[in-house]
Amino acid sequence: MERDEDLDPHTDDLPLRANTNHILVRHYVLDLTVHFDRKVISGSVVLFLEPCSGLGTTAEDDAAAGAGTKEAGVSRGAFVCGSRGVDEAEDGTKGLGETPTRKEKKFGARERDAPESQALPGSGSAQTAAETENIQSSHSWETTSDGDFTLSLDCCDLDVTKVEEVDVTPASATSGLQPEVASEWSGVSSVNPQAAFIQSLISMPSSRWRQKQQLFSLCSRALCAQDGGPLHFRRDRWSLQVRKKGVASPQEFPRALRICYETRPAGGSVRWTKDQDNRVCVYTAGSPINNRALFPCQEPPVAMSTWQATVRAPSECVVLTSGEEPAVPIEDGDTRSLIWHCYVTMPMPASTFTLAVGHWRQVAEENPPALERGARDKTDCCETDKLCAGPEEWAPADLMSGLGSSISEVVKGPPLKTGSGDQTARSDSASCWSSLEDEGLFSVTDYSGMADDGISCCHGDYPCRYTEQSARSQRVIPHRVFGPVGLLQKAQVGVLKLLPRCLAAAHAVLGVHPFPRLDVLIVPAGFSSLGMASPHIIFLSQSVLCAGSLGSGENGLSLCGSRICHEIAHSWFGLVIGARDWTEEWISEGFATYLEDIIWAQAQQLSLQETAEQSDLKALLRWRRLSDELQNSEEALQILRPNMENTGRASESGSSTVKHALNPDKNFMQVHYLKGYFLLRFLASQVGEKQFIDFFRVFVKKYHGQLILSQDFLRMLLITFPDIERKGLTLSAVHADWLDQPGIPKWLYERSAVWSQARLVEEVKAEVVKWILLSQSHQGKGRKRKRTEPKVNYKEVTSEQLVMLLELLLEEEELSGATLRALQRTYNLQNQDAEVKHRWCELVVRHAYTRAYGDVETFLVHHQAMGVYLYGELMVQEDPEQQALARRCLSLVREEIDQSARRVVEEMVL
Repeated sequence: MERDEDLDPHTDDLPLRANTNHILVRHYVLDLTVHFDRKVISGSVVLFLEPCSGLGTTAEDDAAAGAGTKEAGVSRGAFVCGSRGVDEAEDGTKGLGETPTRKEKKFGARERDAPESQALPGSGSAQTAAETENIQSSHSWETTSDGDFTLSLDCCDLDVTKVEEVDVTPASATSGLQPEVASEWSGVSSVNPQAAFIQSLISMPSSRWRQKQQLFSLCSRALCAQDGGPLHFRRDRWSLQVRKKGVASPQEFPRALRICYETRPAGGSVRWTKDQDNRVCVYTAGSPINNRALFPCQEPPVAMSTWQATVRAPSECVVLTSGEEPAVPIEDGDTRSLIWHCYVTMPMPASTFTLAVGHWRQVAEENPPALERGARDKTDCCETDKLCAGPEEWAPADLMSGLGSSISEVVKGPPLKTGSGDQTARSDSASCWSSLEDEGLFSVTDYSGMADDGISCCHGDYPCRYTEQSARSQRVIPHRVFGPVGLLQKAQVGVLKLLPRCLAAAHAVLGVHPFPRLDVLIVPAGFSSLGMASPHIIFLSQSVLCAGSLGSGENGLSLCGSRICHEIAHSWFGLVIGARDWTEEWISEGFATYLEDIIWAQAQQLSLQETAEQSDLKALLRWRRLSDELQNSEEALQILRPNMENTGRASESGSSTVKHALNPDKNFMQVHYLKGYFLLRFLASQVGEKQFIDFFRVFVKKYHGQLILSQDFLRMLLITFPDIERKGLTLSAVHADWLDQPGIPKWLYERSAVWSQARLVEEVKAEVVKWILLSQSHQGKGRKRKRTEPKVNYKEVTSEQLVMLLELLLEEEELSGATLRALQRTYNLQNQDAEVKHRWCELVVRHAYTRAYGDVETFLVHHQAMGVYLYGELMVQEDPEQQALARRCLSLVREEIDQSARRVVEEMVL
């Protein structure tokens, strides 16, 4: 058997195998059941497909789709399924440029060695065991030939039991849809009425989105096509390949497929763990492999699609998703489960689908009463939503029944509510609304220099909020906060209190909220980052919750508020506008980091001077972090546009790779956040910050609902501000200085010297001098009797200033134990936010301050995403007590820490 390129241990690139230049998934219908006892999700996904026109491709052209390609992202703009109009990447690996005969021989050899039965559970350490684990095929796969067209889907860690063509004839017969549009569009002839019906369904205008989703639901429950039977499939480590015998082109391929499968307990797309109340839960983990271990899908961002999902979960659990409306559960009469139905009408990449199932409670608007830990609860959310579901609430019960329901019964009835399109507007009593005018929270800085009128959408057809007059004036969208019982009070004081202010501030800065609602979930301690944004839902780490006592004031909310603003900013940059090439992460993270400061300052009602001073202090902290990271990382990981001139290109089939996506070091680097942030600060310095934010608003109006590359943003900026190009700031200059090179640009070196002299920084330096002098006073020789501590007046500092103070003290070779004790007492360090605690723990380890080792242990247990490299500090000192502390902490969190983080920590500790 030929060596599987997927298993090459020397590559860190993530393959995207979907042949999106041949055929696209336009809609997913997911039917999922959560099994906590086995730690699996079982069910099916129905794919509604549309072949790309003008390709004329055959299976022989597609044979290389499973092979690696030159590093590239995706190749076409959003919502386009037409003839290839892209610059192809040159052949980067063997196989892409071979003759069909050799390709068939190569691909066939791998197939013949594949086992015909399902893959065995478990994974072995040897390569042969891993290959057996990751290869699975139907018994009839070998009866197909390489002359048959292959649908390639991104897939891993799934056990597929069946793939079948769906017979949509019953829905077609009762829908009243006319197939003429489909027949004219992509060569679908009247000989294949099912294909014509699916094409008509996909092409329905957004004004009929409700009927469209109901028809998708009806089709998804149809039986297997009698003349088709089960289709032939093969699954390797990274893909699922599907064929229908005798079908040689995407135009002839079935338009509706059902894939029955089950996830694996160790699958990389979902985390099975326990929450802070020790109750079981599961949630989608996000990167690096996204959702391919949750359902077979097309992962490249270009594969924009809509979806609807049915999720069955234990009745005591709450299901939260990235759907457009809060799901209203209904009881399953046959089991103790509840059924949750959710959907989206905006086409987005499959990676944005988000799911969380657990024993969450909704945070009340006022301080919640004392709740017994671990009390069994059916959740406020479920009961409240059931009570408030009035006559206009569309219940999906009829969509859960058998195929016997007539189409008229499915289509009729009160309308669904949404944030746009044919909506039925109402305020959901389970969501929180705030009148900011009543609270006196008016906009301090007017960023709305460019009017919101006259928006002409450039995206494909979907119900868009940017066209709604009511959405333009909606400063605060409906929002809810969920978490484990033990954290409800902190979540209420911090997150729920800040959300309306941050939402209103984001609206003041960026304009229309792209999504109609927002849920926030406080995720388990093992979550791999401080936050993750998806459409309609944000995951927040417990590390950002307010520190110390509940009356600690605004300063104690800084980390929480800025992180909320960061994740909210992703609604505009990362979600409604996405990167067309996943390697350009800075488009999402750099923009959100830059905007978080502006939005948070707006939420705090800071003056222009206060905003500038706070911004300069944060810039210096980020500069120090970036400088340190670039000194301790390989240059290949420091480049914001690693594909350079090949960015946005893919193979002929649409398959590609994401460069360095599987590199374990990359998961803990912040270069895309920080270097991207500094690039935007540089551009703002060239045009003026007020003008730069105004430009953001115009850019969002033009590109919302679309995918972009770096040059799309930069070219529009240069056109809008032609003076900067005349001064020498060109597209090629930005690429050369910022995007395509490792290291630090000259401007950033020069600017960091200015930030280091800012007023807030100078205040910190003065305090640092006091602490150094105090430490020196403790270091006299022969001192045995107790000495009176010198009285020093220490200035009150903000949390960001305190982080800077501790970082500067970390540069001191020696600090006395008495100084560290006074430092801890003066600033009440054990009750500060997680960023301050992190620096304090570094000081404790560096100076072997044994009295505070308990603080280090507490930090590593409760702030797992932030403490990874603290393990390294404990080990590198070669102090037996510190090394024992590292091993003890790892043993405490081994079962709940993120898998990628655990591997890195185990390498350092074990």
